[in-house]
This record gives sequence, structure tokens and C-alpha cells, in this order.
Amino acid sequence: MRRSGVRSLLLVLTTSLVGCLYGFAGGGLPKHIRTVAIVPFENETPSPEVQRELYDQMRRDFRGRLGLRDASETRADAIVRGTITRYDADVPIAYSANRTQATTARRKLQIAVDVEIIDQTTGRVLWSRRGLIGEAEYAERAEAEGRLRAVQEIVGDMVEGAQSQW
Repeated sequence: MRRSGVRSLLLVLTTSLVGCLYGFAGGGLPKHIRTVAIVPFENETPSPEVQRELYDQMRRDFRGRLGLRDASETRADAIVRGTITRYDADVPIAYSANRTQATTARRKLQIAVDVEIIDQTTGRVLWSRRGLIGEAEYAERAEAEGRLRAVQEIVGDMVEGAQSQW
């Protein structure tokens, strides 16, 4: 009984050591990617604010969550570009039961983008997604708040998706 306990402990330690040596690989940036150029996305929607808000959020999250520094397009290790293809801020989701009040109490906002991240050293597409959707609910007259949450969702999905693919 004692020998089986020692064997089990050795097996666990060996597995842990191998995991540490190889870092439990399965994601993360290629080692040479240290800088990124984020090109403002082409905006095919009637909302001019979404382009700036998406750009600002990507710069914050790519710096903060991925540890990448901003660089010009010609000097960056990777480049992020894309298109904002849809902005729908008027999807009703909840209604008031009282006929004397406003009919719609809550709305849903949806933003769709096509995005790609390219390794400029190799020319390889590191990650791409067509039709990436961010959505958020918001109260009447609070569209800006809903847009911010939808943008945060999109950028969070970009960061997580890119990390899992690299």
C-alpha cells in the first residue's frame, strides 16, 4: 500500500514537472509578436461613434491583456484590420404592460465586424473571424451605454479567440 502511494506521488510530480517545462501549451502569442498596429476599421454603418470606440477599446485591451505595444503599420509585428458591417441599436426585447407608459422598456444593440490579425513577419493570418457579433441590452435613451458593452464584448472575443488560435 505504501509503495502504490509513492508511485502515485511520483506520477503526479512527473506530470506536473512536464507540464511546467512545456507550459501547458495551447495558446498565446508567437514570441516575436511584441508590437501591433490597429488600423481603424472601415465603417459600413450609420453610427460614426462605433468606429472610434472600437479602436480605443482594442488599443486598451491589446496593450493590457496581450502585453502588446502600439506601433506604426510599417514597424508593427502584427496588424489588426477589419470592417464594421452592422450596427443595429433598435432591437426591442421588453415591453411595458401598462398602456399609459412607453411601449418599449428595454432594447438590444448588436454590432457585427469582420476582423483579421496578420503576422507581418511571415504574412500569415494569425486569426480571423467574419460576422463576429457583440450585443448588449440597454434601457431607453441609453444607447451609448449599450454600445460600449457590445464593443467590450467584441474586443474581448477578439483577444480570447486570437490567444486560443496562436
